[in-house]
Order: sequence, then C-alpha cells, then structure tokens
Amino acid sequence: MRSFESDIVTINRTPEDVFIFLSDFRNFSPLMPEQVTNWQTTGDQCSFTVAGMMNIGLRITEKVPFQKIVMLGEGKLPFELGMSAFISDQAGIAEVKLVVEAALNPFTAMAVQKPLGEFVNALIHKLKEVLEKNPEATA
Repeated sequence: MRSFESDIVTINRTPEDVFIFLSDFRNFSPLMPEQVTNWQTTGDQCSFTVAGMMNIGLRITEKVPFQKIVMLGEGKLPFELGMSAFISDQAGIAEVKLVVEAALNPFTAMAVQKPLGEFVNALIHKLKEVLEKNPEATA
C-alpha cells in the first residue's frame, strides 16, 4: 500500500466539531476540488469521478469519536483504496490530517502520486476554510 498524506492543519474548531462534520459525506460537497464531478452521497457512502482518472466510491467503515474516521473504497475500483481522517486535540483546537492509502503497482503509483497528493491537500485546506468561515458547519 502506498500512502499519500495531507498537510497537518490546525482548525479553529473543537475536535468534536471536526469529527461530526467529517462523519457525514453530505458535508463533503463544498470540500471537493473542481476536478471532482458526479458527486453523490447517502451520508455514509459517496461516489464521484475524478477528471482524467476514475470513478471512486467510499464508505465510512470505522469511527473513533473525535479522533479517527476510516473510509474504504467500494465499487469497481482497479485497486484497493482507503482514506482516513486523523483528528487530535491541541488544547481544545483540532489538528487534522488526511491519509489516502492505495494498493498501486509502481507504474500506477508514479502516475497518480502528484494528483492524489494534490487531492488530499486540497481537501484538508478546504476543510479548514469551510469550518473556520462557517461556525454553523457541523451537520
């Protein structure tokens, strides 16, 4: 498995707020970068298309309150895929990191390394922006 880690960001919200927001895919729509299309969700499942890459489906499979959310790929994916959100409490303020893990052969890993890295960083920075600009954004 190859790991693609986002930057670690400090979000001026409680870990509980961030956890609640990330626990429901319906909140993810404003986080998606412009290369994501066909966004669909039921709350604990989502599917979308990344321009120039593929269709991706994810399902939330594990929640550790206020610390971790695990999402695993589902559907017709060409490789195993997962994404995890790690939330830590820094004196009542959330510190958050996203990690995408994918079972890729070396050739594919080289091809998707930059786009996946940019994708997780776009998500984490948009998460910070959305939660800090909108105090009501927690579901």
